[in-house]
Amino acid sequence: MNLKSLAITFLFTVGAHAQQPDANKILEGARLSATLTKLDEGLSGNLRKNSKIPITLFLKGKDIQFQFQENKDPWRIFHMRLADEAFNLFEIKDGKTTNFPANKIVEPIAGTDLTYEDLALRFFYWPNPKLEGSEDVGGQPCYKLRIDKPRGSSGRYEVVYVWVHTKFGAFMRIRGHDKSGGLVKEFQVEDIMKIADNVWTLRKMQVATCDPSNNRRVSITDVTFDAPKKAGPRGVR
Repeated sequence: MNLKSLAITFLFTVGAHAQQPDANKILEGARLSATLTKLDEGLSGNLRKNSKIPITLFLKGKDIQFQFQENKDPWRIFHMRLADEAFNLFEIKDGKTTNFPANKIVEPIAGTDLTYEDLALRFFYWPNPKLEGSEDVGGQPCYKLRIDKPRGSSGRYEVVYVWVHTKFGAFMRIRGHDKSGGLVKEFQVEDIMKIADNVWTLRKMQVATCDPSNNRRVSITDVTFDAPKKAGPRGVR
């Protein structure tokens, strides 16, 4: 199959979406949602660029905790709290929880192409998505959504396009554009896996940083996650 984002997830997990092609319902199906409570044991995987970065995610509804280890340094632990139009990121260090500086949200995680903003898939919580029709991604039928950044919001993306699988409800591709329309980042799902009834999650994805002047890829990070215990069958390729 030819995730994006995230977010990272970075785990990007989805539930079944509504039958009718309503943009809000489709996006709800692709969000990190209450179905994540099925993953109490968490998921482990790796970010791969110049080196392998171990990553683990623990998901509780709209609360996400992730940790990663760069080289042999101590694991860094973060907690994300998501709401429909809100996003908060905290770092947990020495047992203390502190706010993560807003200006660092767009910084790369451990030198990869994923930022903290990407891992959270914060744009999934922007209001008023628009359905722009249907397109195939890697031969798979998808709804194409456009989401515009709310006025006054921070972050690098001004407009984000999301392709959501019409059957599985999983996002298959994400493209983030800057204010001039240039392509900044692309998330391309390569494989998904079923972990419960109507619940699909990312197995493998490429995240590419792009040159907005010509939309060409300049750097790529591979994101992979191990199948949780008792996981269901793999998704189509």
